[in-house]
Amino acid sequence: MISKLGAIMNNFLGSLADSILMSLGMFWQIGWSLALGFTITSVIEVAVSQDKIMRRFGKSGFREIAFATFFGAISSSCSYAAASTSRALFKKGASFISSMAFLFSSTNLVIELGVILWLLMGWQFAIAEWVGGIVLISLMSFIVKLTYPKKIIEDAFAKQQTSQKKCCGMKEMNHDHMHMETMTDKGEPREVKIFKPQTQRKIAGNYFMEWSMLWKDLVIGLLIAGVVGAFVPQSVFDVLFLKDASPVVRELVSAFIGPVIAIITFVCSIGNVPLAAIFWSQGMGFSGVLSFLYADLIVIPLLDVYRKYYGWKLMWYIFIVFFITMVFAGLIMSLPFNIFHLIPKNIGNVREELMSFKINYTFYLNIIFGLISLYFFFLTRKKTGHEVVHAPL
Repeated sequence: MISKLGAIMNNFLGSLADSILMSLGMFWQIGWSLALGFTITSVIEVAVSQDKIMRRFGKSGFREIAFATFFGAISSSCSYAAASTSRALFKKGASFISSMAFLFSSTNLVIELGVILWLLMGWQFAIAEWVGGIVLISLMSFIVKLTYPKKIIEDAFAKQQTSQKKCCGMKEMNHDHMHMETMTDKGEPREVKIFKPQTQRKIAGNYFMEWSMLWKDLVIGLLIAGVVGAFVPQSVFDVLFLKDASPVVRELVSAFIGPVIAIITFVCSIGNVPLAAIFWSQGMGFSGVLSFLYADLIVIPLLDVYRKYYGWKLMWYIFIVFFITMVFAGLIMSLPFNIFHLIPKNIGNVREELMSFKINYTFYLNIIFGLISLYFFFLTRKKTGHEVVHAPL
């Protein structure tokens, strides 16, 4: 009996060690790409006058949706921050469709997400994510225009006029303040010089704000992915992902299962990419992986945020529209990849790859962007006259 307990404990500790190593390995693989994406995003947020763009979201036409999509693509990839900004746009008069287009765009079309997918899973997933973001917005816009719940949306808008709630500790005034920094006192665009010390300090502050918004989601996603990869046996995945079913059935079922798994795993933003890599390596269908990635906006904590922002009725409407959109977008995006035989092979050795350390391009890129992060950290601590600029950690 004692020997059996000892063997069980050894197996458990071994699997636990493997899960931690896998989590660290995933972070090592994607660390530099996160730093690159956050740097580009921070430069754009300082250089682009966003307040002028926000005034273009009032209608639900092609131009307004396109502006919202562009604005989202250059914004943060944090689902909670995106939800907060989307609500701020809606509160300031943006149409419901435009604000939802921003929400989809800011979590599916951002640079760092595509780069991470490319590194972990292949270029096919990066392209499917970026193009799929456009498909998501198009489908969502069509469904909302077809089923537009005028009374529910009007009630939600009225609620915004008196609501002062917060999301994830991020105040809307933080976003407003960041947007207004690029405007003169007369409301005109301010000329931004990237290499000025003051501008670089703003970029550094935005850079660490991106990290501060995302690090919890990222850590949770990495830990869950490590646990799933180390503890869940292959037989469970074979049943869940219908290993013995025909390819057509597997794709259809996977597209539906993807969002369901996303909802109950609570992982959103970039944190769901490592978990998607694990599911793909264990046999999940291509459409299911895509719909799982798209579904970071309907995890249970975010649904509760929508409830607080807009009320129960609009929350359920958002959930139903988003779920349908994500399932069909996953299926639509999987079609050309299946037809032209572009779907990559499942990553069978993902565990070994993630638990091995090599001195390759990843090593050197992590060193380079680690030094850039240190430089930004130095800038946020540098004294400016009588003031010290602190990183928003």
